[in-house]
Amino acid sequence: MAKNIVVTGATAGFGLATARLFASHGWNVVGTGRRADRLDALQKELGDAFLPLQLDIRDREAVAEKLGDLPGKWHDVDVLVNNAGAAYGLEPAWECRLDDWDAMVDTNIKGLLYATRAVLPGMVERNSGHIVMLGSVAGNYSYAGGNVYCGTKAFVKQFALALRADLLGKNIRVNNLEPGLCISEFSEVRFRGDAERAAKVYEGTQPVTPDDIAETIWWMVNCPAHVNINRLEIMPLCQCPSGPSVKKGM
Repeated sequence: MAKNIVVTGATAGFGLATARLFASHGWNVVGTGRRADRLDALQKELGDAFLPLQLDIRDREAVAEKLGDLPGKWHDVDVLVNNAGAAYGLEPAWECRLDDWDAMVDTNIKGLLYATRAVLPGMVERNSGHIVMLGSVAGNYSYAGGNVYCGTKAFVKQFALALRADLLGKNIRVNNLEPGLCISEFSEVRFRGDAERAAKVYEGTQPVTPDDIAETIWWMVNCPAHVNINRLEIMPLCQCPSGPSVKKGM
């Protein structure tokens, strides 16, 4: 019997690559997203293996209703990939837009919580399941302008670890995948559609790709059942963690 995976934010980037990869291996894929046209296109591409759910992950009631009671063959969720997330702006804290801060907290934290809470009771009842969080190296290494975005990804890291503690003794795995520099729509969203500025982020680099992330998720899901990858950082070779910054002359 085919297994079921729910991928939030399936209309672009990591989510889209993950939906395609799992469908190619015979999985039933539920994909959420706000853009109906992209969901429709993905359904045409993947056929009966794909269930599109037009959904704003920030809407608590809608998430509970739609993900908490999926129809037919998609009802029992084997894997949840909490991929939906966003970064807005790169201004220092005193110049930020509060709406941007709210949107990041509502999407990266609250939306992830809503999706997890919707599918987790069924996993616990069946004593079987797997949750993959899409964190970020930003949750481990702060940077100027990252203020709230870094904070949201630090929350994801700690929530994933605490969830593992809650689930100790149950056959439910929890991973936090923490990508570094990856090419996707991420920077274009952060810079409010400024494609030229977004392109400069990747200029002269060979970043990680959405397909790389999808392959990593596939590997995590297919590790032996007794193995749990608590956290996994993934960076391109051209990037590495760096120490604290120092401003001289102060």
